[in-house]
Amino acid sequence: MFLDLFVLAVSWIHVLVAPYTKVEESFNLHATHDVLMYGVKPSALTRFDHFTFPGAVPRTLVGSVLLAWASIPFIAAANVLGIYTSKFDIQIIVRLVLASLNAAGLCYMRRAVARRFSVSASVFFTLLTCSQFHLPFWMGRTLPNSFAFLPTNLALGLIVGQNPIVARQSKRAHKIALGLLTFTGIIFRAEIALFLAPLTIHTVLNGILSPLEVIEVGLAVVLPSISLTTIVDSYFWQTFPLWPELHGLYYNVYQGKSADWGTSPLLTYFTKYLPKLLLSSLPLSVLGTIIDNRVRSLLIPGIQFIGLISLLGHKEWRFIIYVVPLFNIAAARGAQYLCTRKGPILRRVLILFTTSLITANVLLTVLLTLASMWNYPGGEAMALLHSLYPPTHEPPPHVHISNLAAQTGASLFLHMNSPPYVPSPLFSQMPASGAPDWIYNKTEHISAQDIILSPHISHVISERDFLGGEFVPVATIRAFDHWAVDRAALIKLKAQLVTRPWELSKIVKMIKSKKLWILERRQL
Repeated sequence: MFLDLFVLAVSWIHVLVAPYTKVEESFNLHATHDVLMYGVKPSALTRFDHFTFPGAVPRTLVGSVLLAWASIPFIAAANVLGIYTSKFDIQIIVRLVLASLNAAGLCYMRRAVARRFSVSASVFFTLLTCSQFHLPFWMGRTLPNSFAFLPTNLALGLIVGQNPIVARQSKRAHKIALGLLTFTGIIFRAEIALFLAPLTIHTVLNGILSPLEVIEVGLAVVLPSISLTTIVDSYFWQTFPLWPELHGLYYNVYQGKSADWGTSPLLTYFTKYLPKLLLSSLPLSVLGTIIDNRVRSLLIPGIQFIGLISLLGHKEWRFIIYVVPLFNIAAARGAQYLCTRKGPILRRVLILFTTSLITANVLLTVLLTLASMWNYPGGEAMALLHSLYPPTHEPPPHVHISNLAAQTGASLFLHMNSPPYVPSPLFSQMPASGAPDWIYNKTEHISAQDIILSPHISHVISERDFLGGEFVPVATIRAFDHWAVDRAALIKLKAQLVTRPWELSKIVKMIKSKKLWILERRQL
């Protein structure tokens, strides 16, 4: 139970220290906002954000609807307790709910590791997973991959936790796992199919399931999953028939449009993104794979998945996030092996080495987390804007939000002084009665001259500090730029770092630069 709470706590900390979001999270975040604020009746759909900003391809709202509904009891509880004061609080609650669900998936995986390997292996699995940056940080972020992460972990946990010798239990577990992965690939992320394929072949070749049993699983899952996403998404997009993941496959793979977002060399996942995700757990995972046949059996389909997805030109670390827990199982087994060697001196050396790797993970994660905390200037600008001008400000501000601000935190939940204010009749009204409605304007491709010649625009969150003299800057928002090493401090303190590692904060300095300005029209 303590380890489960530790996983949950780490996921919550990442949400609370970096509460703002970026553009890649916006579709699902805003869909969740709209479901909460407007409901799902046909009359509400025209106000949904995806009709204003549809994106390159339609995406499923299944996850957003489920997340919104799962969050309602917690929003209601926060309202009763008096800790819910603005729409931004709802964003944090929604993200905490998502983080909790994904943490539950990891806890299920941890228990599977304990059954298949040992309790000590599950402890190392937890320490390694929580000491990494990307997985805990993104578990509470509304990427499509984050919605796919929970069912994928449940599926892999079923496989990991079963003893292949107990044929009947293993067969049932593999059927459910393959069904979950099929469901996930059809609804949330089509690349799961590239993981499902080698896993299915592996299952058949090892005699766990027959080809006929695999077909039976497919028949039981494929049609209901396609029907679910088609019905739900056709309704929300008002286009029939619509299967978003099939549409995305056609656009990104068949038409090759994903290349518009850049391409990477063939081995990028192995040489760049896997080390980035695993950090110093990588050498431990290599060791675990070498020493334990059970680990190899689990990891081979994951490696084959990375090989298959490497054939696609456009590559992002989040496309392979699903197999990180498998590599962490391998790393946990490697750490367990090192810490149980015979011989007191050898064991102490290897325990120190393992501890050093985990410590390195923690230090790197601290640096990455600190950088991320200061990497959302749009969110910071919105918060500063609301602190500078009260909700009752007259005349009510008309704020134009620049592209950078919109992409780095200025979500709909931060439109705190404009409707909708109430996610349900159950909750208390916001803001204070009688406050005028602000206007938040995210019109794209608008020039500085157009803003100057639009007298209704009273304030601008801009990437420039000067707009022809018509606007005056009232605040500046700095954000993370890079890390720098203070060489003088390094020379002075390097001898103390082994015994006083906290002195590192005096050597490594965060450099921030001006990213955004809040401007006010001069005649106001």
